[in-house]
Amino acid sequence: MKPRHFLSLLDLEPAELDRLIGRAIELKAAHYRGLTHASLRGRVLAMVFEKSSTRTRVSFEAGMAQLGGHAMFLSPRDTQLGRGEPIEDMARVISRMVDCVMIRCFRHDTVSRFAEYSSVPVINGLSDYVHPCQLLADIQTFVEHRKQIEGRTVAWIGDGNNMCNSWIEAARQFRFHLRIAAPEAYGPDAEALRLAGDYVTQGASPTDAADGADLVVTDVWASMGQEDEQRQRLKDFAGFQVNATVMARAKPEALFMHCLPAHRGEEVSADVIDGPQSVVWDEAENRLHAQKALLEFLLDRPP
Repeated sequence: MKPRHFLSLLDLEPAELDRLIGRAIELKAAHYRGLTHASLRGRVLAMVFEKSSTRTRVSFEAGMAQLGGHAMFLSPRDTQLGRGEPIEDMARVISRMVDCVMIRCFRHDTVSRFAEYSSVPVINGLSDYVHPCQLLADIQTFVEHRKQIEGRTVAWIGDGNNMCNSWIEAARQFRFHLRIAAPEAYGPDAEALRLAGDYVTQGASPTDAADGADLVVTDVWASMGQEDEQRQRLKDFAGFQVNATVMARAKPEALFMHCLPAHRGEEVSADVIDGPQSVVWDEAENRLHAQKALLEFLLDRPP
């Protein structure tokens, strides 16, 4: 049987995503009740990190341990990724030794090529195109606080980066409307926008995007690998900060999210991220529970 991969939200059907979010909430409740659930006993996850991350490593490693399995951390020093060995060969070898592979990389082509030649499921832990695992946690968080996201309005304010592309895909899959406010030169992927159709509106100002929104989301203005652009980006993104003025345009019960790490005083003001509408800590924790549900979905399946 050909393995199922999770390279983007589009790899799962909407009904599968809905069930996965429900399962993540179940696993979280069981975890808080102290119940053990070793559904992946004896399974091994290889975690290949071309691009480092605290939250991704801790959430996947802890998740596998809690499900009775084992996670193996592989840094750039531990693999041949980017050091001469073809990705196709690396995929063929590693996938014969483990049950699942998570890759966090710079170029989306890396994880796509790996998955093409892998005999086990491959999970995109982040690429320059999308960050689907983060979106699972984000949707779980919204559902926990507001019951359902279908039919709601989400405002994305800031860089049209991989997170923005994933929110565009999420709008299609979870059936909500997304408004994007980004500087003209920093818009999201054009093809992702085209495929999203009426689910997405681009070109709003930050306040217009937030007008009547149920959720306001942002991310850093300069991601890892863009440090040399920091000064220019600070100028280009002036006026795109999520602050009290922006949040005042959203619904009174609107939530605020940020995938972290955050730069207070840049993309978000301290009073917003540390305020009562912010659910960023629930959002961060839910990486653990959403990914446990994902690992179960991909691995706890008949051969």
